[in-house]
Amino acid sequence: METRRSDFGMRLKQCMDKYGPLCVGIDPHRKILTDWGYNVDAEGAELFSMRMLQAAHGRAAAVKFQTPMFERYGSRGFAALERVLYAARQMGIITIVDCLHGGLSTTISAIADAYFKPGAPLLADAITLLPYYGARSLSGLIDEALDNGRGVFIASLTSNQEGASLQTAIRQSGEYKGKTVAYGIASTAQKHNADIEGMGSVGLIIGATIGQWIKDSGVDPAKFTGPILSPGYGWQGAEAKDLKTVFRGTSGNVLVTVSRFIAAHGPDIAMLSQATESIALDVRQALLEATEEHHAEDDEESSAFGRATETSTPLTFVPVDGNGAQQSSAATRQPSDPAADGE
Repeated sequence: METRRSDFGMRLKQCMDKYGPLCVGIDPHRKILTDWGYNVDAEGAELFSMRMLQAAHGRAAAVKFQTPMFERYGSRGFAALERVLYAARQMGIITIVDCLHGGLSTTISAIADAYFKPGAPLLADAITLLPYYGARSLSGLIDEALDNGRGVFIASLTSNQEGASLQTAIRQSGEYKGKTVAYGIASTAQKHNADIEGMGSVGLIIGATIGQWIKDSGVDPAKFTGPILSPGYGWQGAEAKDLKTVFRGTSGNVLVTVSRFIAAHGPDIAMLSQATESIALDVRQALLEATEEHHAEDDEESSAFGRATETSTPLTFVPVDGNGAQQSSAATRQPSDPAADGE
């Protein structure tokens, strides 16, 4: 059973090692469908998704489907999502469904029947979750995912600018009293990965645009051993330097999701494929530099002052004072219409 519970993290790490840290977001926005010459309906969303799958196949570690883009078409939209998930499984592509579910444990237990169990209609490798009923409310669903060889990504530090005030709020009671909301979420997620050798199967969502306030959160991504799903690169304004700021010191567990930045090159398959390969290389290089810069600084500090004894454990995120947090211009490049379809 322990092997089963680590299955998703192991499979994802193998794909990331082979294809790099890119996750292609498959988000059939109205404008993209129109630009591609497709109808803005369930059939158009399905045709778009199939073409994006072709571009991602063999060039990206995973794909991510944004549920609302299919849900808007009702039962036909869900049927389209079922078919494209089936196609992705036949192609051997790791699938993440971005449904951002959350709620009382008695309610969300049903989600396992939809996404995780053998024969599930929307069978996926992982889904995204919202922890704002309390991170522990997700524990039963997380166990269902792990027992079925699947994974989850829990929203912790999101790429929307206004998320900072909620996620850096200080908890007034409970196990993580005095720590930030984001810290408690990340620490609770990490407990599921503590005894796993290699990359765990319980992940976090940490946006690439949050460099200017990540220190305020007390969360250090470099100390998290599960996968990290990172939106915000490209369309939402994050660049390579932002990836290096946020994910400094991480060790090959960051999966960067890119959607419209790739889809804008369609519908021509050759152009989509070329864009996917190019962005995959850019993301891989930026994250590699984030790791190398961290090690170089560690070596320099060690030779000059002697390395301090390491006392933190993988379960502990070290809070850092937010004063003087490195600034990033990414937040000023958010889409001007907050109600517009997000990436």
